[in-house]
Amino acid sequence: MPPSPRISLAEMVRSQGGAAAPMQLSSASTDRWSVDAHPTLADLSECLFFSPGDGRIWLNDQRMLLIHSRSMGTLRRELIDNLGIDKARGLLTRAGYISGARDAQLVRERWPDADPSTILMAGTRLHTLEGVVKVIPVSFSYDPQSGRYEGEFLWHNSSEADEHLAAYGIATAPSCWQQIGYAIGYVSTLLGHLVIFREAECRAMGTPHCRVIGKSAELWSDAEEDLRYLNAQDFVGSGMLATDGEVAAESPGGLSAEAVEAMEADLTRALVGTSAAFNAACHLLNRVAATDATVLFTGESGVGKERFARMLHQIGRRERQAFIAINCAAIPETLIETELFGVERGAYTGATQSRAGRFELADGGTLFLDEVGTLSLVAQGKLLRVLQEGEFERVGSTRPVKVNVRVVAATNEDLAVAVREGRFRQDLFFRLNVFPIHLPPLRERRDDIPLLMNHFLKFYGQRHGIAVRGFTQRAVQALLNYSFPGNIRELQNLIERGVILAQGHPLDLPHMFISGERLNDEVLSLQGETGTLAGRHGHGHGEASSEAGSLLEVVQQWRSAQQKEDAALSLPALEQTLISEAIARAGGNLSAAARLLGITRAQLAYRQQKREQ
Repeated sequence: MPPSPRISLAEMVRSQGGAAAPMQLSSASTDRWSVDAHPTLADLSECLFFSPGDGRIWLNDQRMLLIHSRSMGTLRRELIDNLGIDKARGLLTRAGYISGARDAQLVRERWPDADPSTILMAGTRLHTLEGVVKVIPVSFSYDPQSGRYEGEFLWHNSSEADEHLAAYGIATAPSCWQQIGYAIGYVSTLLGHLVIFREAECRAMGTPHCRVIGKSAELWSDAEEDLRYLNAQDFVGSGMLATDGEVAAESPGGLSAEAVEAMEADLTRALVGTSAAFNAACHLLNRVAATDATVLFTGESGVGKERFARMLHQIGRRERQAFIAINCAAIPETLIETELFGVERGAYTGATQSRAGRFELADGGTLFLDEVGTLSLVAQGKLLRVLQEGEFERVGSTRPVKVNVRVVAATNEDLAVAVREGRFRQDLFFRLNVFPIHLPPLRERRDDIPLLMNHFLKFYGQRHGIAVRGFTQRAVQALLNYSFPGNIRELQNLIERGVILAQGHPLDLPHMFISGERLNDEVLSLQGETGTLAGRHGHGHGEASSEAGSLLEVVQQWRSAQQKEDAALSLPALEQTLISEAIARAGGNLSAAARLLGITRAQLAYRQQKREQ
């Protein structure tokens, strides 16, 4: 039996003549800012689709769940009882943050040209539409020039407060943790810098409703406490937030050398993120840190492998000993043995004095071998011996030197493939691959981008002595959608470049994307500036339009082929042809294929499944 068609919430209400009171779509009672503001609650409801035949619900192109509030309450209670309030609060806050960040991306993609204030207010309507809480704005202000955000809201009928009351009775502290996380994630994602929300009053504490206050992080004097619940591990976020937002403005000449050095140390120590992929990597790091096991970090260039390696050393039991790093790709093959094991005086021409190698320097501590996959087979054999025996000989010496070193390696190459191709020794691979940790690329942890943007913006503003003013809306959209082939290192460089060029103004696309970076089509359509940017980057809507136009040629070719074969023109067959062609041209990317076809990703996925059945 074919799946039933997808039905939007608005269509369900209209089909019943608007009689179903719980599904009332009018936002007049809650929209105090502008009766014509978009997206309204009714606009947002048009994005909600029910597909009863295949058991899925969609909010635009994101799958949703319709679950019992009491089941969430039961889960919440078991988390608190088994993990304690602090850990349970952290888990729920992070889950809410992810939900808010996803909704922010949905709204920005669906209404790319909407006014920033109405886009910010759309989150209150989405929270209402999703049945979580009814949000009433009390006051709200956002200054695009400074990036400062302040708002106060009343929450009525909080589902989270209801479940806390049912489980524990009157609370002694605010308890809407997941909803607070949602607000932080939604607004921070839209603005590109961290905005912290707190409950001043909570219905779980016996008040008639919850009262929530949100402000840009630098406006709070003690935001570190809030950030603690966004971090999956205690070590995450060290130096993550520069709370003194006025330092750069008051010190035009920049910070002292000592202050810069301290900030550089903070930047090196900081691990910033709250996404599921990032949290999984941090969890593995925490589990292996207390041991001496060899760790192999894998991932693309720029994902932060050395930063994770340094954090592994800092939270391990060798933290008071040396951390020595060597980039194997930067050392010529003729010198790699000398660099690793040292040299005795007179070993070769020019060796006028003895010198310790990296293994000796790291004795008792940690040796980090970056880009280990670039070592020659000869060097791999010598490295294997010291890993097996715990001893080596300096170049020009026959005296063995024993060391106690924890080896941590990193590579952006698939070493298993290198082993099969004969470029990497299998025995060395097994020695290094004791505890592998894969670090995901930035495009797979987009929920972390707002936090990273805030972190780098504050750091480079203070480092260069420039008063920073946040990001323009189109810059936020660009960074949230950019593919980041250089990962976190590229984001770091883009923002440092932007801080320097913006000179106190909000960071915009021309301040950051000036080196041939290719932006997504939807980014270039913002604020009617497609032409200029497309000309600069060679990837504007003209290209998308040509792709869409070429799909019309596919239709014509298909029609001609059918006529030649005297076959009946079948609409389902044409649909299959177009979908297959669009997916092929998009390289398998369903979102890009959906844009070519002029439909949502959810609609494309539904049609694909229907074809397969």
